[in-house]
Amino acid sequence: MVIGYCREVTAGSILGQMAKIALIEDDRTLSDLLRYNLNREGFSVVATADGNLALELIRREKPDAVVMDVMLPGMDGFEVTRALRRESPVPVLMLTARSDEIDKVLGLELGADDYLTKPFSMRELLARVKVMLRRGETAKREPGPAEGSIRSGEIELDPARHVLLVSGAAVEATPKEFDLLQFLMNNRGQVFSREGLLDRVWGYDFPGDSRTVDVHVRWLRQKIEADPSRPKHLQTVRGVGYKFEG
Repeated sequence: MVIGYCREVTAGSILGQMAKIALIEDDRTLSDLLRYNLNREGFSVVATADGNLALELIRREKPDAVVMDVMLPGMDGFEVTRALRRESPVPVLMLTARSDEIDKVLGLELGADDYLTKPFSMRELLARVKVMLRRGETAKREPGPAEGSIRSGEIELDPARHVLLVSGAAVEATPKEFDLLQFLMNNRGQVFSREGLLDRVWGYDFPGDSRTVDVHVRWLRQKIEADPSRPKHLQTVRGVGYKFEG
């Protein structure tokens, strides 16, 4: 496997010099190369080669982003992502040697924020890590009143600081959950098809299908609805799609 080497790397000022990356990769050569380039870019790196140790590492180190291979000893990357999404919105970039679209879709539906197929250029990986960090850089700030917040009953969304409050309590949301909720709240009362939401929230080149929208709506309902089985806000319009009411 040949990975393109990035000779010129410049850390974006928006990211700061010491954003922490958790690297979960069992290929020693690739892990060393990734660590070297991430360090050279100005990031600090914590790493493990074992899927079973990945969650422990992430919980302990509280990284700003995770770069993780799919094929790992112990828990694979899919299992780690599934478990991680129950407790943290930290951005996840998944790496795989397989190009099957179903693997990409599964990883993204489980909550990964981006996906790279090996071999890839180091420049592209660094660019994608920066994008994830830019989007999630304010997620850890303490919640509180802010101008420009979007409110609906007990739900308050603060796009500027990437904070979601439900009945005054902070609720962790993944970047895509946040984007989806923000889009629907900004267009409350309007019905959008699953395909329309994929295009507007995930982008026209997203490799997934409508199941991705269903999964994220289900996760959001568990976080914002008093009774997820009878949603007050995130409503299904049978045969059409979804809308936000309130």
